[in-house]
Amino acid sequence: MLYTITLQDMEFRAFHGCYDLEQKVGNRFMVNMQITTELGCVADEDAVEKAVNYLTVYEVVREVMRKTCRTIEAVAQNIIYAIKERFPQIVEIECCVAKLSPPLGGKVGRVSVTLRG
Repeated sequence: MLYTITLQDMEFRAFHGCYDLEQKVGNRFMVNMQITTELGCVADEDAVEKAVNYLTVYEVVREVMRKTCRTIEAVAQNIIYAIKERFPQIVEIECCVAKLSPPLGGKVGRVSVTLRG
């Protein structure tokens, strides 16, 4: 059986961006993700140690966000790879990375990309 874990509105200050200035001053980013994974015996045994631990997922995302990238596509891909490496029972991850108030020369609330892998 499969189940889904959703982490919403994880907010980070990070230094991603294609412009050198963005990499110096930083910006606010929002990460949302849905993780589809095998249930296995997690529910039957009430075994948290066999589950995809969402605290660990958050810590992995936080670590990845500390590594500067030029594109948010690379950030999302790195998050997916890192989480799948930590939890091999994961079937699929949908990861949305948004840059809040991007420097586009006008009022834009956010720009985001969503990757599935």
